[in-house]
Parts: sequence; C-alpha cells; structure tokens
Amino acid sequence: MGCGEKDTTFLITDEKVGKLDKISLVRDLELIYEDDSIVKDMLQSQIGRRIKKIQVFEKGGKQLLTLTPTSDSIPSIENVSIKDPRFETEGGIGLKSTFGDIQNQYDIKKVVTTLNSVVIFPKGSNLYFTIDKSELPGNLRYTSGSIEAVQIPHEAKIKYLMIGWE
Repeated sequence: MGCGEKDTTFLITDEKVGKLDKISLVRDLELIYEDDSIVKDMLQSQIGRRIKKIQVFEKGGKQLLTLTPTSDSIPSIENVSIKDPRFETEGGIGLKSTFGDIQNQYDIKKVVTTLNSVVIFPKGSNLYFTIDKSELPGNLRYTSGSIEAVQIPHEAKIKYLMIGWE
C-alpha cells in the first residue's frame, strides 16, 4: 500500500464489504476470494441445483462472511452477513459495537421486533443490525409488541451485522 492509502480489506460501505462489491456476481467469487476458501450450501429442487448460502473462510479456517445469492439467471449477492469482527464501517461500527455506537453514527429508520431479537434499520444505509432480546431489560425480553429505539439500552451488543443489496 502506498502512502496515505487506507486498508479496505475489512471496510464496510453501502457499495462494498471488503473485497466484495455490490455488483459482484456469484460466478466471480472464486476469483475475488482466491486466497480464501468458499463453501457453497446447495439446495436441490425439481428445476435443478441452486446455491442457498455461500460461506467465505480465511485461510486457516476463520469465517469472514455468509453470502445469500439472488435467484436471478445470473446470480449476484443479495445479502451479506458479517461474521468477522474485523469488518467495520467507515464510522467504526462492527460486531463489537453497541446500540449506542449505532445511534451515534446513524438516525434510526425503524426497529423491527422478532421473537428473539430486534432488528435495527438505519436511515440512508443498506446495513441492518440485530440485537438479541437478552440484551434488553427484563420487561422487554418476552414481549411480542413493538419495541422503540429509546427502549434499547446503549450498551446492548450487536449480535448480527448484515447488508442487503436488492
């Protein structure tokens, strides 16, 4: 790397996750990750085999990403699940971050409550964050009602970090 160049190996932007680009095709993954290992989880159906999930591992076995391909005739990547805490946004948000860190970087567009977690969707971003309900106060852990951003503790840890490219 030259002087002043920033290492983007683990950088998350709306257009890229490390080496992976929003417009990358599934067929190009072997080239993009030529130094890493790729495991494809295939789904067998009447119309043939389709890739359900693609896991990317660093040499040495550490999982980096799980990719979900589109079902297009020439599949690209629809969803990226970040598995390695070294991946971070330009603002330093990653798997080691908290809900307070997210709030400091983004305006919250919406919070979706699921059975075991809350999913945070920031405004103006393709990212979304999942926080396990075990991180919430006791009175919110078992509610099926909607949970507001103000009810989530600042120190609640991120369980999953994903980016959607539809």
